[in-house]
Amino acid sequence: MALETAGTVPGNGEGADILLRCPFGGSDIPRLRVLVESHAAQAGLPEPRRGDFVVAVDAVVVNAVRHAGGSGVLVLARTARELECRVSDRGPGFTEDVIPELAPGIGGACPGRGLWLTRLITDRLTVTPGPAGGSTVTFAMRLGDGR
Repeated sequence: MALETAGTVPGNGEGADILLRCPFGGSDIPRLRVLVESHAAQAGLPEPRRGDFVVAVDAVVVNAVRHAGGSGVLVLARTARELECRVSDRGPGFTEDVIPELAPGIGGACPGRGLWLTRLITDRLTVTPGPAGGSTVTFAMRLGDGR
């Protein structure tokens, strides 16, 4: 897993400092969770929201591995107000309309549970098509005192 930790990227109408940029595959997910938690703490995301953010990261990167070719690229960035995560993949692509409005079935037969949970626990979630196929899932949590 190659890491890049410097630079800026446009985000949510303001410049964002890149905290972490790395390609990942299935075997990288445990290490990625630890890295994201560490960077989220340094960025000032308080508990328990930091734990929720890591859960959201896990849900989205696992989806990329399972449903989008086994790999992706994660970019973690901090703006003045938010911690933002972008996960891009080269899979078949999808749109936000696959995310169920109500909780998907508990037994695992219904798709969309990870994205549904991510939308529920974050402050912002978007899904955009990639320029060469695939999708980018972007979600964010406000920094500071909460929701």
